[in-house]
Formats: sequence, C-alpha cells, structure tokens
Amino acid sequence: MAKVQAIVTAPPYADFLDEVAAHPLVSGLRLNIVMPVRGGPAEALERFAHLDKPLWVDLKGRQLRVVGTAMPPFTEVRISHHIEVDTPVDAFFNDGTEHARVVAVDGDRLILQDGPRRMIGPGESINIVHPSLKIKSYLTPTDIAYLEAMNDTGQNRVMLSYVEGPEDVSKVRQIMPDAEVIQKIETQKGLAYIQKHRAEFGRLMAARGDLYVEVPKPHMIICALREIIQADPTAIVASRVFDSLAFHPVPNSADISDAAFLISLGYRTFMLGDAVCLQRDSVMAALNLLEAVAAECEQR
Repeated sequence: MAKVQAIVTAPPYADFLDEVAAHPLVSGLRLNIVMPVRGGPAEALERFAHLDKPLWVDLKGRQLRVVGTAMPPFTEVRISHHIEVDTPVDAFFNDGTEHARVVAVDGDRLILQDGPRRMIGPGESINIVHPSLKIKSYLTPTDIAYLEAMNDTGQNRVMLSYVEGPEDVSKVRQIMPDAEVIQKIETQKGLAYIQKHRAEFGRLMAARGDLYVEVPKPHMIICALREIIQADPTAIVASRVFDSLAFHPVPNSADISDAAFLISLGYRTFMLGDAVCLQRDSVMAALNLLEAVAAECEQR
C-alpha cells in the first residue's frame, strides 16, 4: 500500500507550525485565505517561507460565503458573489445543518423569509443547491490579490474551490501561467466535469464538506467519493477528517472508521481542516491517529 500522507491547514499566526511541518506524514501545508492576516497576502505568505514543506494557497473561487455580520432577527445576508437563482429557494448554512428560505435575490443580497436563530459571521459558507443558480464571477478580489503576491514571491501552488470546468483553471493560469493546481470538487457540476476531463487540468480533491451538502441525497457522498478517486488515483480527500479531536482529546469511533473506509477506497492523501488544526494538541493527535489507522489498514 502506498504511504498515507497529510496536508495540514496552517493558521498563519500559530506557534507550532515547525513541529507540525516536521511530522513524517506531512507532505504540505494549506493556507485558507479566509483566515485574517494583518498585512495582507504578502505577509501571510512570508510567514511560511522558512518551513520546508510545500505551501498550498486555498482560493475560494465561486464558493459562496457570508460578507459582514447578520444578527437575528434579520432578513438580509450579503454574500461574496452576485448571483441569480429562482426563488423561493433554500440556503444552507453550517455544513448543511441549518437552512433559511430565500424569497428574493438582489445581486449579492439574499432576502430571507426566516433564518438561523444565531449570528451569521463573515467567512461562513452558504450552499444554494438548485439547478437555476448562476454565480456571476469566479475569482474573488482576495483570490486575485493572493495570486499576484504569489507571483511576486515565486510561489505557484494553489487549491481551487468549486471547480466545475476547465475555464476555472484557465482563469488562474491567466494570472499565474505556471500554476500547479489542485481542483476541489464540491458540486454536481464538478462531478460531471471530471467524468469528461478526469484530472487533465490538475490533481483532484474530494472536498467533502460542501460536496456532502450538494449531493442530492446524503448517502450519495459514497458514490461521489468513488467517482473522484477513479478519475484521479492520486486524489486528495478533505473535510471532516478527525473533527472530533477539535472538541475532545479522545477521537470517536466513527472518525476512525471513516478514515479506514477512505483508505479502502484508495485515498492516500488526507487534508486536515480548519477546526482540528487550530490547536497544537489536536492537529498532532490527528496526524498520529492517521498514521496509526494507516498502519492498521496496511496489516489487513
């Protein structure tokens, strides 16, 4: 069995990145550009320059995110893109566990009939799962700012969210011609795209957080995971990997079984997400647990 590896989400101001980068499973680091930094993209990139592992900059693309803060009771949420969609339609928050009814859309404003009974904060993702959805642009201003800063510093590795066609990758390569791209597959359109093009335009990633919300029925995530690893045997799997460790030092059995199942499908590179990587103890525990699960699977 090929060696299992991990890409670790790296908080820009964490003081434990040297230790994490030195772990034998770590093959790269991920910078989630939603995380705030004081001096903008150039400063964020500089903070990783001394680490001896590749840095992947995770661009947001057409992923819909909250802009600003919405406090209940509220009827309006501003999002990162101008969109068109037939209304009324449901919008899903918090990995699909909460939803609100959208009764009208005005550019980047969602007018809600009702909403989650909590504050909706900047950076939270929103899923609108409807065939009429049209997102007016792809790269965000922050995406472009990071690409330009990467050009200035000689970096070229990007993760690209919500890829649904070769034109999405082309938009990155118009700014960075030599970009090394990991394509995050997160929608039904993305799955249809890889059926035709496979990994022709860059390595694939099964980004399970949003993909799970986007599939028509929950159990269909299994078929989606199979389709991605069949299209690209080197595909990465991400999201919801050992998330229980972010809240408790002992992992739950479901997380362990989940990792073993993903290995049995053929996944050999795992990306650890934001929640489990915010603290030194949780990310190191996740890496050690992944190493142990991989070793157990290899013995079988």
